[in-house]
Amino acid sequence: MSLLVNTSRRVPVGRLVVYGVVLVVGLCLMFAPFLFPDVRAQEVAARICVFIVLVASYDLLIGYTGIVSFAHTMFFGLGAYGTAIALRTMGPGFDAILLGGSLGVLAALVLAVLIGLLSLRVKAIFFAMITLAAASVMMVLASQLSEFTGGEDGMTYTIPRFFSPANTLVEDADGKALRIFGVALNGRLALYYFVFLSSLFLFLAMLRIVASPLGTVLEAIRENEMRAEAIGYRVVSYRTAIFCIAAVIAALAGILRAVWLRYTGPDVTLSFDIMLDVLLMVVIGGMGTMMGAVIGVVIMTLAQFYLKDLMEAGASATADMPLLPDMLNPDRWLLWLGIVFILLVYFFPAGIAGTLMGKGGHK
Repeated sequence: MSLLVNTSRRVPVGRLVVYGVVLVVGLCLMFAPFLFPDVRAQEVAARICVFIVLVASYDLLIGYTGIVSFAHTMFFGLGAYGTAIALRTMGPGFDAILLGGSLGVLAALVLAVLIGLLSLRVKAIFFAMITLAAASVMMVLASQLSEFTGGEDGMTYTIPRFFSPANTLVEDADGKALRIFGVALNGRLALYYFVFLSSLFLFLAMLRIVASPLGTVLEAIRENEMRAEAIGYRVVSYRTAIFCIAAVIAALAGILRAVWLRYTGPDVTLSFDIMLDVLLMVVIGGMGTMMGAVIGVVIMTLAQFYLKDLMEAGASATADMPLLPDMLNPDRWLLWLGIVFILLVYFFPAGIAGTLMGKGGHK
């Protein structure tokens, strides 16, 4: 009898693999400044942290609740622009980040409530079109209101001196920043860990949401909305609530992005290309898994930053062979990225995490 109990409680191998990969990614991000000390690698690590939050918050909508929205980057941009405008007008202080970020989050929440209450009663395709229209309007406003937003060029600003590379956190005997494994303990390191720890907190909060009774109700709504309504759940209220929660988390991710980049513009916060990237990351990782957000973001981000370098190295190594150097031309990196995406979808129809964890479709 005990043998049967132990067997029934055995964790599937695929699930262990997913958890193992996510744990390795988490450890790599935790120690990224020491493992990958160059500037480009730290930019990649910080981007991965922020986009894990953004993609996971979108998975709350499309993966757990079945809501298709194209306005997620609008909320992301509101958080970033609120922070950027405050830092530019008030100066480089934490009060500017707090006030500007709070206003950006509040604006995202208000818009999410309005869109949710007015639109979530309609069919999915019409709701998707409404969110697309809202995102397009926000993109136009950011471009046209150049006096406040910097227009197409965006805006640069100064962040608190505590996050400046010139700020020494711990001094050595010579009065310079103490180095551990060759990495200076300065403001740049503090900024990275501000982004990392904030992203970790938000991701854990989302894990708590999907593991709570609310997460169970959301999955019930996704699987059969009419049945959920019939057993007493107010579907519109729940859908509006999760839409607002996802919008607030996306806006908070926008704050982190703005502080890290020290630049905010339509191309880095509101662009529809970012929305497509988020959607691809969710699909690659696996909808309705949360862990899939981590895997999808890592694969897409590494491909976007390093695939061209890998192809250039491959073209150089096969220079004496026919056709291969031309096929591996770095200018064709989007072609190979598309091929990789097609293969991933073919071999992992429920996403990498979804397939390995034995989930079909959304579930």
